[in-house]
Amino acid sequence: MRPLPHDRRKLAAIYLGGVAGALIRVGLAQAFPPPAGTWPWPTFAVNMGGALLLGYFFASFRDHPEESLHHPFLGTGICGTLTTFSTLQLELFNLVDEGVLGLATLYCVVTVALGYAFVRLGIGLERRRPRRSAA
Repeated sequence: MRPLPHDRRKLAAIYLGGVAGALIRVGLAQAFPPPAGTWPWPTFAVNMGGALLLGYFFASFRDHPEESLHHPFLGTGICGTLTTFSTLQLELFNLVDEGVLGLATLYCVVTVALGYAFVRLGIGLERRRPRRSAA
């Protein structure tokens, strides 16, 4: 079985963006650890911020050629590691395990609903951005 050819520049862009996004997320989680049984604000904040950025970047990528490094660095790299579905799952498990099922349910529903809204908001903000003229 032969390995698939990969664009090393895109892999490097994903790696560098991933390191940046992960460092931001972990730094916030360590700086503001939520008490047990409470709303996990650091993860919620990075997920909402990442959803907003992802929507904005997604809309702006239409102006970039496919071989551009913008998508792998900003979208897959930074937003992919800044936002964290796995931490969301662990926090939901902990909330349920701590007996705050109502908060866990609310956290899950609000995260998904507002995450979608923030993606849409990011797309809308990018579409309102003034365009440079080709003059």
